[in-house]
Amino acid sequence: MKSTILSVWNFYSEGFRNMTWGRPLWILIFLKIIILFAVLRLFFFRPTLSGKTEAEKIEYVGSRLACPPAADATPVWEAVETEKPVSSE
Repeated sequence: MKSTILSVWNFYSEGFRNMTWGRPLWILIFLKIIILFAVLRLFFFRPTLSGKTEAEKIEYVGSRLACPPAADATPVWEAVETEKPVSSE
C-alpha cells in the first residue's frame, strides 16, 4: 500500500517536473478559475445579510427556510433598488 502511494506520487512529481507546455497551461487554468469565481462572487452572490443586526438575520433566514421564494420571483440581481429618475412635471 505504501509503495503504491509512493510510486503514484513519484509518477506525478516526475511528470510535473518535466513539463514544457504544461506549466503555463496550469497557470492559465488556475488564473481563469480565480477570475471566474471572483466574477461570480461579485455579480451573482451578493451578501444579503450584511449590514443587518443579529435579530434581522435570524428573521430573514427563518422566513426563507419556512417559505422559500416562488419560482417566478424576481431574481436578486434585478430586485436591487435603483434610483428612479425624477420626473419634471
